[in-house]
Amino acid sequence: MSAGATPGPTRRGVLLGVAGLVCASGCSSGGSGKAPASSAAQAPASGGAPSATSAAPTAAKLPATTPWVPGPGEVSPQMKARAVAVVEALGAWPPGGGGQAAAQARAAALAVSAAVADEAGPLVPEADAAALQVIYAQYGGILDTTASVLIPCRQWTQDAQGTVTEGGTTVDVRLAAGADRSAPWAVTELRPADPGPPAASLSAVVTRVLAEPRIELPFAAAADFRSGQVHDSVADALLALAGTYEINVSVVRSGHPIDVFGTTRPSDHPLGRAVDVWSIDGHPVVDPSTPRALVEGFMRAAAAAGAYNVGGPYQLSGGGTSNQFFTDQTHHDHVHMGFRT
Repeated sequence: MSAGATPGPTRRGVLLGVAGLVCASGCSSGGSGKAPASSAAQAPASGGAPSATSAAPTAAKLPATTPWVPGPGEVSPQMKARAVAVVEALGAWPPGGGGQAAAQARAAALAVSAAVADEAGPLVPEADAAALQVIYAQYGGILDTTASVLIPCRQWTQDAQGTVTEGGTTVDVRLAAGADRSAPWAVTELRPADPGPPAASLSAVVTRVLAEPRIELPFAAAADFRSGQVHDSVADALLALAGTYEINVSVVRSGHPIDVFGTTRPSDHPLGRAVDVWSIDGHPVVDPSTPRALVEGFMRAAAAAGAYNVGGPYQLSGGGTSNQFFTDQTHHDHVHMGFRT
Protein backbone atom coordinates (compact mmCIF):
# COMPACT_ATOMS: atom_id res chain seq x y z
CA MET A 1 0.00 0.00 0.00
CA SER A 2 1.16 3.54 -0.45
CA ALA A 3 0.21 7.17 -0.31
CA GLY A 4 -0.15 10.51 -2.24
CA ALA A 5 -1.87 14.00 -2.76
CA THR A 6 -1.04 17.48 -4.31
CA PRO A 7 -2.40 18.70 -7.66
CA GLY A 8 -1.24 20.53 -10.77
CA PRO A 9 -2.29 21.16 -14.42
CA THR A 10 -3.96 18.44 -16.44
CA ARG A 11 -2.31 16.31 -19.10
CA ARG A 12 -3.99 18.34 -21.80
CA GLY A 13 -2.78 21.63 -20.33
CA VAL A 14 0.75 20.31 -20.00
CA LEU A 15 0.82 19.07 -23.56
CA LEU A 16 -0.26 22.48 -24.79
CA GLY A 17 2.51 24.06 -22.73
CA VAL A 18 5.12 21.68 -24.06
CA ALA A 19 3.88 22.28 -27.58
CA GLY A 20 4.83 25.91 -26.99
CA LEU A 21 8.20 24.55 -25.85
CA VAL A 22 8.25 26.69 -22.74
CA CYS A 23 6.17 24.91 -20.13
CA ALA A 24 5.43 26.56 -16.83
CA SER A 25 4.29 23.38 -15.14
CA GLY A 26 3.31 24.56 -11.70
CA CYS A 27 3.15 22.12 -8.87
CA SER A 28 1.93 23.73 -5.71
CA SER A 29 0.10 21.74 -3.13
CA GLY A 30 -3.09 23.67 -2.75
CA GLY A 31 -5.88 24.20 -5.18
CA SER A 32 -9.30 22.94 -6.01
CA GLY A 33 -11.43 22.35 -9.03
CA LYS A 34 -10.75 20.40 -12.18
CA ALA A 35 -7.10 21.38 -12.62
CA PRO A 36 -5.39 21.43 -9.20
CA ALA A 37 -2.12 23.27 -8.76
CA SER A 38 0.13 20.25 -8.88
CA SER A 39 -1.66 18.49 -11.70
CA ALA A 40 0.13 20.99 -13.85
CA ALA A 41 3.09 18.77 -13.50
CA GLN A 42 1.15 15.67 -14.31
CA ALA A 43 2.87 13.37 -16.78
CA PRO A 44 1.03 12.34 -19.91
CA ALA A 45 -0.15 8.77 -20.23
CA SER A 46 2.50 8.05 -22.81
CA GLY A 47 5.55 6.56 -21.19
CA GLY A 48 8.14 3.88 -21.48
CA ALA A 49 11.13 3.26 -19.26
CA PRO A 50 11.54 5.34 -16.09
CA SER A 51 14.52 7.20 -17.51
CA ALA A 52 14.09 10.39 -19.51
CA THR A 53 13.10 9.18 -22.94
CA SER A 54 10.74 10.46 -25.60
CA ALA A 55 9.54 9.30 -28.98
CA ALA A 56 10.02 12.76 -30.49
CA PRO A 57 12.94 14.81 -29.16
CA THR A 58 12.87 18.43 -30.27
CA ALA A 59 15.29 21.33 -30.29
CA ALA A 60 13.84 23.70 -27.71
CA LYS A 61 14.33 25.40 -24.39
CA LEU A 62 13.93 23.41 -21.22
CA PRO A 63 10.52 24.18 -19.71
CA ALA A 64 10.18 26.40 -16.68
CA THR A 65 9.33 24.48 -13.52
CA THR A 66 8.23 25.39 -10.01
CA PRO A 67 9.31 23.92 -6.67
CA TRP A 68 6.76 21.59 -5.12
CA VAL A 69 5.61 22.58 -1.64
CA PRO A 70 3.36 20.72 0.79
CA GLY A 71 -0.14 22.06 1.15
CA PRO A 72 -2.60 22.01 4.04
CA GLY A 73 -3.61 18.82 5.79
CA GLU A 74 -0.26 17.00 5.68
CA VAL A 75 0.71 14.60 8.45
CA SER A 76 4.36 15.63 8.10
CA PRO A 77 4.98 18.48 5.67
CA GLN A 78 8.63 18.69 6.75
CA MET A 79 9.19 15.05 5.81
CA LYS A 80 7.75 15.58 2.35
CA ALA A 81 9.62 18.84 1.82
CA ARG A 82 12.92 17.18 2.67
CA ALA A 83 12.35 14.26 0.31
CA VAL A 84 11.25 16.54 -2.52
CA ALA A 85 14.21 18.90 -2.08
CA VAL A 86 16.64 16.04 -2.69
CA VAL A 87 14.80 14.76 -5.77
CA GLU A 88 14.55 18.26 -7.23
CA ALA A 89 18.25 18.93 -6.61
CA LEU A 90 19.43 15.67 -8.15
CA GLY A 91 17.08 15.72 -11.14
CA ALA A 92 17.76 19.22 -12.49
CA TRP A 93 20.96 21.02 -13.46
CA PRO A 94 22.15 23.92 -15.66
CA PRO A 95 24.07 23.50 -18.92
CA GLY A 96 27.36 21.72 -18.29
CA GLY A 97 26.18 20.43 -14.92
CA GLY A 98 25.66 16.80 -15.87
CA GLY A 99 27.54 13.78 -14.58
CA GLN A 100 27.71 11.80 -11.38
CA ALA A 101 30.30 14.01 -9.70
CA ALA A 102 28.06 17.04 -10.16
CA ALA A 103 25.10 15.07 -8.79
CA GLN A 104 27.13 14.14 -5.74
CA ALA A 105 28.00 17.80 -5.23
CA ARG A 106 24.32 18.80 -5.42
CA ALA A 107 23.52 16.12 -2.87
CA ALA A 108 26.33 17.24 -0.58
CA ALA A 109 24.91 20.77 -0.59
CA LEU A 110 21.81 19.27 1.06
CA ALA A 111 23.89 17.19 3.50
CA VAL A 112 23.08 14.00 1.58
CA SER A 113 25.82 11.43 1.10
CA ALA A 114 27.44 10.59 -2.22
CA ALA A 115 26.22 7.01 -1.74
CA VAL A 116 22.62 8.23 -1.81
CA ALA A 117 23.30 10.33 -4.90
CA ASP A 118 24.73 7.25 -6.59
CA GLU A 119 21.34 5.54 -6.16
CA ALA A 120 19.55 8.22 -8.20
CA GLY A 121 19.71 6.16 -11.41
CA PRO A 122 17.14 7.54 -13.89
CA LEU A 123 17.10 10.88 -12.10
CA VAL A 124 20.59 11.61 -13.41
CA PRO A 125 20.70 10.45 -17.05
CA GLU A 126 23.50 11.59 -19.31
CA ALA A 127 22.57 15.10 -20.42
CA ASP A 128 24.05 18.56 -20.66
CA ALA A 129 21.14 20.13 -18.75
CA ALA A 130 17.88 19.01 -17.16
CA ALA A 131 14.66 20.36 -15.67
CA LEU A 132 12.42 18.46 -13.27
CA GLN A 133 8.88 18.97 -12.05
CA VAL A 134 7.56 17.03 -9.09
CA ILE A 135 3.96 15.95 -9.69
CA TYR A 136 3.19 14.98 -6.11
CA ALA A 137 4.80 13.63 -2.97
CA GLN A 138 2.89 10.78 -1.35
CA TYR A 139 3.49 8.87 1.84
CA GLY A 140 4.79 5.38 1.21
CA GLY A 141 5.06 4.57 4.91
CA ILE A 142 5.32 6.39 8.22
CA LEU A 143 6.88 4.92 11.36
CA ASP A 144 8.29 6.64 14.43
CA THR A 145 11.85 6.87 13.16
CA THR A 146 11.71 5.90 9.47
CA ALA A 147 9.53 6.85 6.55
CA SER A 148 9.02 6.50 2.81
CA VAL A 149 7.87 9.26 0.46
CA LEU A 150 6.96 8.35 -3.13
CA ILE A 151 7.66 11.09 -5.66
CA PRO A 152 6.43 10.83 -9.26
CA CYS A 153 8.03 13.50 -11.42
CA ARG A 154 8.48 14.69 -14.98
CA GLN A 155 11.94 15.40 -16.34
CA TRP A 156 13.25 17.09 -19.46
CA THR A 157 16.85 16.61 -20.55
CA GLN A 158 18.80 18.60 -23.11
CA ASP A 159 21.87 17.49 -25.03
CA ALA A 160 24.74 19.69 -26.20
CA GLN A 161 22.94 20.30 -29.51
CA GLY A 162 19.89 21.69 -27.72
CA THR A 163 17.57 18.73 -28.29
CA VAL A 164 15.07 18.33 -25.46
CA THR A 165 13.78 14.90 -24.48
CA GLU A 166 10.85 14.40 -22.12
CA GLY A 167 10.58 11.59 -19.61
CA GLY A 168 10.29 11.04 -15.90
CA THR A 169 10.35 8.53 -13.08
CA THR A 170 8.98 7.84 -9.60
CA VAL A 171 11.35 7.68 -6.64
CA ASP A 172 10.79 5.93 -3.33
CA VAL A 173 12.71 8.22 -0.96
CA ARG A 174 13.62 6.66 2.38
CA LEU A 175 14.14 8.89 5.41
CA ALA A 176 15.21 8.57 9.02
CA ALA A 177 14.31 10.83 11.91
CA GLY A 178 17.27 12.75 13.30
CA ALA A 179 18.10 14.01 16.76
CA ASP A 180 18.38 17.59 15.53
CA ARG A 181 14.95 19.18 15.87
CA SER A 182 15.78 21.74 13.19
CA ALA A 183 16.17 18.96 10.60
CA PRO A 184 14.35 15.91 11.97
CA TRP A 185 14.28 13.91 8.72
CA ALA A 186 17.36 12.84 6.77
CA VAL A 187 17.29 11.15 3.36
CA THR A 188 19.02 7.79 3.66
CA GLU A 189 18.19 5.97 0.43
CA LEU A 190 16.70 6.42 -3.04
CA ARG A 191 14.82 3.67 -4.86
CA PRO A 192 13.83 4.82 -8.36
CA ALA A 193 11.12 3.03 -10.31
CA ASP A 194 12.05 0.25 -12.71
CA PRO A 195 8.96 -0.54 -14.81
CA GLY A 196 10.84 -2.76 -17.24
CA PRO A 197 10.61 -2.75 -21.05
CA PRO A 198 7.30 -2.42 -22.92
CA ALA A 199 5.45 -5.65 -23.58
CA ALA A 200 5.10 -6.93 -27.14
CA SER A 201 1.32 -6.62 -26.84
CA LEU A 202 -1.19 -5.27 -24.33
CA SER A 203 -4.71 -6.25 -23.37
CA ALA A 204 -7.54 -4.16 -24.73
CA VAL A 205 -8.41 -2.82 -21.29
CA VAL A 206 -4.85 -1.66 -20.59
CA THR A 207 -4.74 0.03 -23.99
CA ARG A 208 -7.93 1.88 -23.06
CA VAL A 209 -6.48 3.04 -19.75
CA LEU A 210 -3.42 4.46 -21.50
CA ALA A 211 -5.68 6.40 -23.87
CA GLU A 212 -8.29 7.55 -21.34
CA PRO A 213 -8.11 11.35 -20.82
CA ARG A 214 -9.88 11.13 -17.44
CA ILE A 215 -7.04 9.03 -16.02
CA GLU A 216 -3.80 10.96 -15.44
CA LEU A 217 -0.78 8.65 -15.25
CA PRO A 218 2.70 9.83 -14.28
CA PHE A 219 5.53 8.54 -16.42
CA ALA A 220 6.48 5.46 -14.40
CA ALA A 221 2.83 4.45 -13.87
CA ALA A 222 2.18 4.58 -17.62
CA ALA A 223 5.34 2.54 -18.16
CA ASP A 224 4.04 -0.01 -15.63
CA PHE A 225 0.95 -0.53 -17.76
CA ARG A 226 3.03 -0.66 -20.95
CA SER A 227 5.24 -3.34 -19.39
CA GLY A 228 2.30 -5.74 -19.31
CA GLN A 229 2.91 -6.43 -15.60
CA VAL A 230 -0.24 -4.77 -14.25
CA HIS A 231 -3.30 -7.00 -13.82
CA ASP A 232 -6.35 -6.23 -15.92
CA SER A 233 -8.39 -5.97 -12.69
CA VAL A 234 -6.57 -2.70 -11.93
CA ALA A 235 -7.25 -1.36 -15.41
CA ASP A 236 -10.90 -2.46 -15.30
CA ALA A 237 -11.43 -0.64 -12.01
CA LEU A 238 -9.76 2.56 -13.21
CA LEU A 239 -11.93 2.62 -16.31
CA ALA A 240 -15.07 2.02 -14.26
CA LEU A 241 -14.14 4.85 -11.89
CA ALA A 242 -13.25 7.16 -14.77
CA GLY A 243 -16.86 6.96 -15.87
CA THR A 244 -17.70 9.12 -12.84
CA TYR A 245 -14.44 10.73 -11.71
CA GLU A 246 -11.36 12.40 -13.12
CA ILE A 247 -8.46 10.52 -11.56
CA ASN A 248 -4.86 11.50 -10.85
CA VAL A 249 -2.79 8.36 -10.24
CA SER A 250 0.42 8.52 -8.23
CA VAL A 251 1.78 4.96 -8.11
CA VAL A 252 0.90 1.66 -9.75
CA ARG A 253 3.61 -1.00 -9.62
CA SER A 254 7.16 0.39 -9.68
CA GLY A 255 8.54 3.04 -7.36
CA HIS A 256 6.63 1.57 -4.40
CA PRO A 257 8.08 -0.38 -1.43
CA ILE A 258 8.27 -4.12 -2.12
CA ASP A 259 6.74 -4.90 1.28
CA VAL A 260 4.10 -2.95 3.15
CA PHE A 261 6.33 -0.41 4.88
CA GLY A 262 7.64 -1.59 8.22
CA THR A 263 6.52 -5.21 7.67
CA THR A 264 7.60 -8.32 5.81
CA ARG A 265 4.19 -8.60 4.14
CA PRO A 266 4.39 -8.21 0.34
CA SER A 267 2.62 -5.17 -1.01
CA ASP A 268 0.11 -5.61 -3.83
CA HIS A 269 1.77 -2.79 -5.78
CA PRO A 270 4.96 -4.54 -7.01
CA LEU A 271 2.78 -7.52 -7.91
CA GLY A 272 0.81 -5.31 -10.30
CA ARG A 273 -2.36 -5.59 -8.23
CA ALA A 274 -2.76 -2.10 -6.77
CA VAL A 275 -3.03 1.56 -7.67
CA ASP A 276 -2.93 4.78 -5.63
CA VAL A 277 -4.90 7.94 -6.43
CA TRP A 278 -3.88 11.29 -4.96
CA SER A 279 -6.45 13.60 -6.56
CA ILE A 280 -10.12 13.13 -7.46
CA ASP A 281 -11.92 15.55 -9.77
CA GLY A 282 -9.03 17.96 -9.29
CA HIS A 283 -9.24 17.84 -5.49
CA PRO A 284 -6.21 16.49 -3.58
CA VAL A 285 -7.23 13.74 -1.18
CA VAL A 286 -5.08 15.32 1.55
CA ASP A 287 -6.58 18.81 1.31
CA PRO A 288 -8.97 19.59 4.19
CA SER A 289 -11.11 21.60 1.76
CA THR A 290 -11.77 18.52 -0.39
CA PRO A 291 -15.32 17.38 0.32
CA ARG A 292 -15.30 14.31 2.52
CA ALA A 293 -18.29 12.97 0.60
CA LEU A 294 -16.21 13.02 -2.61
CA VAL A 295 -13.42 10.92 -1.10
CA GLU A 296 -15.76 8.53 0.68
CA GLY A 297 -17.83 8.11 -2.47
CA PHE A 298 -14.70 7.33 -4.45
CA MET A 299 -13.57 4.77 -1.85
CA ARG A 300 -16.91 2.99 -1.96
CA ALA A 301 -16.92 3.11 -5.76
CA ALA A 302 -13.43 1.54 -5.73
CA ALA A 303 -14.75 -1.34 -3.63
CA ALA A 304 -17.69 -1.74 -5.96
CA ALA A 305 -15.24 -1.83 -8.88
CA GLY A 306 -13.53 -4.88 -7.40
CA ALA A 307 -10.91 -3.67 -4.91
CA TYR A 308 -10.71 -6.15 -2.02
CA ASN A 309 -9.15 -3.50 0.22
CA VAL A 310 -9.46 0.26 0.01
CA GLY A 311 -7.38 2.61 2.13
CA GLY A 312 -7.80 6.31 2.56
CA PRO A 313 -8.03 9.17 5.04
CA TYR A 314 -11.34 7.94 6.51
CA GLN A 315 -12.45 4.71 8.11
CA LEU A 316 -15.59 3.53 6.36
CA SER A 317 -18.09 1.02 7.60
CA GLY A 318 -19.49 -1.88 5.64
CA GLY A 319 -17.86 -3.43 2.63
CA GLY A 320 -18.17 -6.86 1.13
CA THR A 321 -15.18 -8.37 2.96
CA SER A 322 -13.71 -8.14 6.44
CA ASN A 323 -11.52 -5.04 6.81
CA GLN A 324 -12.24 -4.02 3.23
CA PHE A 325 -11.82 -0.35 4.22
CA PHE A 326 -8.95 0.94 6.34
CA THR A 327 -7.16 4.13 7.27
CA ASP A 328 -3.86 5.13 8.83
CA GLN A 329 -1.35 8.00 8.66
CA THR A 330 0.26 6.63 5.51
CA HIS A 331 -3.04 6.70 3.63
CA HIS A 332 -3.99 10.15 4.83
CA ASP A 333 -3.05 11.65 1.46
CA HIS A 334 -4.29 9.16 -1.11
CA VAL A 335 -6.73 6.35 -1.84
CA HIS A 336 -5.20 2.90 -2.16
CA MET A 337 -6.97 0.15 -4.12
CA GLY A 338 -5.73 -3.44 -3.92
CA PHE A 339 -6.90 -6.38 -6.01
CA ARG A 340 -6.54 -10.12 -5.53
CA THR A 341 -5.85 -10.89 -9.20
